[in-house]
Amino acid sequence: MKSCLFINAACFLFYSAATDLLAADLAFEGPLKPFVGEPVMEMQQVFRTERFPNIVVTRDGTVLATWGNTSVRARRSEDGGATWGPEITVAKPGFQGGGTTVDETTGDILAFVEDDHPPAPLTVYRSRDDGRTWQPEKVNIHADSNGNMPSMHMNEHGITLRHGSHKGRLLRPARYYGEKNDRSEWPNHYTNAIYSDDGGRTWRTSDPFPENGTGEATVVELSDGRLYYNSRVHWQERPKNTRRRSAISADGGQTWKDWRIVEVLPDGHQHRSYGCMGGLVRLPVEGRNILVFSNIDTPNSKRERGTVWASLDGGKTWPVKRLVYEGASAYSSLTAGRPATASEGWIYLHFEGGPDGGSQVARFNLSWLLAGESTGDGTVSAGLSP
Repeated sequence: MKSCLFINAACFLFYSAATDLLAADLAFEGPLKPFVGEPVMEMQQVFRTERFPNIVVTRDGTVLATWGNTSVRARRSEDGGATWGPEITVAKPGFQGGGTTVDETTGDILAFVEDDHPPAPLTVYRSRDDGRTWQPEKVNIHADSNGNMPSMHMNEHGITLRHGSHKGRLLRPARYYGEKNDRSEWPNHYTNAIYSDDGGRTWRTSDPFPENGTGEATVVELSDGRLYYNSRVHWQERPKNTRRRSAISADGGQTWKDWRIVEVLPDGHQHRSYGCMGGLVRLPVEGRNILVFSNIDTPNSKRERGTVWASLDGGKTWPVKRLVYEGASAYSSLTAGRPATASEGWIYLHFEGGPDGGSQVARFNLSWLLAGESTGDGTVSAGLSP
């Protein structure tokens, strides 16, 4: 290994080969069977006070929930979400900037922390020990094609691409926040994404989402390598501003095409002029595009009725939804368990609210969700056929 000090290229090749072999030993996608069976749903409080939930499952199968708008904290569950360890400080002070990204090549986890409500300086924290400890590091983030620097603020967690020519790329939704969060600035806001091909040290920023007035987005990779992007609306003058937006990328998240209004998915309560952060995950089922989306589902003036929706065709239709919690609910984040770990077969929803306030983590299987209410947008049976 001493030769690596002198032959950087050879060292890089050795490192790349080693991490590729390590990744090859892990199954990132598996069969549908663990997610179905007898319907089950459980819920428990994970954090008290403050705001801004996020949740991921690490490469080792640990469920990692993060939280906080004055300091960023984490809790780990090594038994699939049945029990949770003590709070771990990621950054203090700090403002959770949309959660974490798991690098499935190395197992590292990256947390994006802003100094305050954006626009604000950003620090990236890295954990090399499955979320137990965190260290700040310098990264290089490039501006987008408009010359604007991205903010991470309350976009959903990032992903590692698993398919196609960009396999191994880290990608997470981001946004251009304008000069501030003010109605006068909302027409200038837009969502986008940042992506890294060197393990999170250098980040490029995608072209803007094709519609201004958007913010707080989510992204998943479909089984064919395309990316499905789903965004909140943050401008009351847009048509159907209480419905979600979506688009597709066929180039690894560099550009976004074919944007549309997702008529069936609400974007926050329907008596407000702008939406609410939602969660999104694709279940790690090989060859399938089963997506789960979360948001609030209420026609009145309060943020409540935390709900999840399922798509069996990669976001083309959303035929079923199910209420998770009737009372107060707001921002939310989603993730799913990994094959051959304690998390396998579970879907995890981390959301603001619940019976005791703070944040709750609900874990449930796909059978529980599919036993919910029909939306009239497509059919469940068609999506689950062989």
